[in-house]
Amino acid sequence: MATIKCRNITFYDIQAILFDKNGTLEDSEMYLRSLAQRAARLIDAQIPGTGEPLLMAFGVNGNSLNPAGLISVASRRETEVAAAAYIAETGRGWFESLKIARQALDEAEKYIEQTPAPLFVGSLDLLKYLQEAGLQLGILSAATTAEVRNFVANHQLSNYFQLEMGVDEGPTKPDPVLFLQACKALGVEPGATLMVGDSVGDMQMARDAKAAGCIGITWVGKSDNVQGADVVINQLDEIQILED
Repeated sequence: MATIKCRNITFYDIQAILFDKNGTLEDSEMYLRSLAQRAARLIDAQIPGTGEPLLMAFGVNGNSLNPAGLISVASRRETEVAAAAYIAETGRGWFESLKIARQALDEAEKYIEQTPAPLFVGSLDLLKYLQEAGLQLGILSAATTAEVRNFVANHQLSNYFQLEMGVDEGPTKPDPVLFLQACKALGVEPGATLMVGDSVGDMQMARDAKAAGCIGITWVGKSDNVQGADVVINQLDEIQILED
């Protein structure tokens, strides 16, 4: 067990830390913005007039991405449903709308994934530091499990993570059952596990699961995006282990 300190908050008897992926370990802003823009263009090509409203729904405004917006924090399934709702407003049937949204996102992902998003500065150093201290580490992301595994493989992180968990079917963030499932997979109690994430959903999920604590990271300096966190940090190296 380890004692973790972030700024003026100390967490005791910690066995494991779960990390969100997008916006926490991975600097995914450009990737997500490009994904939203391409998917919106593909849908607009089939149904003219839907592109701009879709971009707004995704949380993209020009070259800026809302870190609390749909494309940033929602699961793939939620993104499909939201896009399909805009398509259905044009009079298309619901199943047809879902199919159009899914195909556009699939095609956009295949194109965009040719250039993987980079790690945030300090991510690798932190993972090494925590692993050397004997902590169990996992990823708990709203992205699909396949996306999580691709992220780990692209950045050669498999030696650091004992759990690579995404959202495919069933519940999504902020449902606490996800956190509980992750802890069970790692063989640790929620009360000995920290959550590190960049969204309100991460914080709410962990709190409702009775986690040891919630660390909100906001690289953009907007603490509202991690409302509910026990402590808010701006850099991963603010997560420190106190020596006994």
